[in-house]
Amino acid sequence: MTSVRRTAGEAGVRAALARVADPEIPAISVVDLGVIGAVEVDGRRVRVELLPTFVGCPAIGVMQQRIGEQLRSEGLADEVEVPVVFDPPWTSERISPAGREQLRRSGFAPPAASSPGADVGQLDELAVLPVAECPYCGSRATTMEIPFGPTLCRAIYHCTSCRQPFEQFKRV
Repeated sequence: MTSVRRTAGEAGVRAALARVADPEIPAISVVDLGVIGAVEVDGRRVRVELLPTFVGCPAIGVMQQRIGEQLRSEGLADEVEVPVVFDPPWTSERISPAGREQLRRSGFAPPAASSPGADVGQLDELAVLPVAECPYCGSRATTMEIPFGPTLCRAIYHCTSCRQPFEQFKRV
């Protein structure tokens, strides 16, 4: 059996990474989530910087593995390096418009957009909105039930209009 070897530039690598789902929210890709930083291609070696949403993100290792597997399976690289970087830091502003819509369609309320130049605060100051728009019915008749959901970046809300619980991404 012969393997297909393709040459890829940064655009080809990013296109392949758009097919790598986030392990915690499979409806959104790592590209649309905004956790992919710099991409460097040197022949058959590829380096992809991973910007985790939080320092202790439990999905970091899974994302590193899936990124390497995707690039090798598409014949784009023989060697893949996926270092975790914190500069620049990931913020919720890195989520693409398509990613925000994918979150909404999957029952997650996307993080509120910040004003240009606004201070997003520190981790211990994550903004918990008193009201969040329901991703199911669009109502703002919602209440925050729990300030921290399954991860630090999400809070649990309840919609009084459609009676559905949902997770709101916090603005980081």
